Amino acid sequence: MTDPVRVIVADDHPVVRDGLRALFSSVPGIDLVAEAATGREAVRAAVTHRPDVIVMDLRMPDLDGVAATVEIGRAAPGVAVLVLTMFEDDDSVFAAMRAGARGYLIKGASQDDISRAIATVAGGGAVFGAGTARRVLDFFAAPTRPADRRDPFPQLTPRERDVLDLIAAGRPNGAIAAELRIAPKTVGNHISTIFTKLQVATRAEAIVKARDAGLGRP
Repeated sequence: MTDPVRVIVADDHPVVRDGLRALFSSVPGIDLVAEAATGREAVRAAVTHRPDVIVMDLRMPDLDGVAATVEIGRAAPGVAVLVLTMFEDDDSVFAAMRAGARGYLIKGASQDDISRAIATVAGGGAVFGAGTARRVLDFFAAPTRPADRRDPFPQLTPRERDVLDLIAAGRPNGAIAAELRIAPKTVGNHISTIFTKLQVATRAEAIVKARDAGLGRP
């Protein structure tokens, strides 16, 4: 008898978690082992439970789904991430792919599509919804993709990119907070997330990456 696919759901909306819990309880071969409401909880659950698949939202408090996917890839590399989100813009799709997600579905996908996607990524495959697959194909089919027209850090949000730009310009946290009109603590939170997404450990490493990409210039 085949072992069930062990799954964790990571989504900050209780109604989504409730719906997926009900779905999985009715699908033979899927065992929901834990739930998470934030990105940090998702990472901890991945390390603690070592599921086969995490069904991950992209927009969550504490740590977004892209950064959480990066951390899970480091801490629990055997866990497959299947993104289930409302966002299908190019930045979100490619940020998730770069972070290591093996699948990408849009909320509203049918129960059968979700169940099949879980089985596929658990088996080592990759799966994308029809709209997402079309975007990926269009991207790679484009005759030219000039580097200067592409965001070098698509995994960052616009605000995180602003913070990174100012870090690369040599601004201290207090000056960044004043320029962006946000709290110093918020700057610190952004920097922590940026380090995770860029896979760097120090401010100096972040500055080198950012300046190599053309950030931090007047």
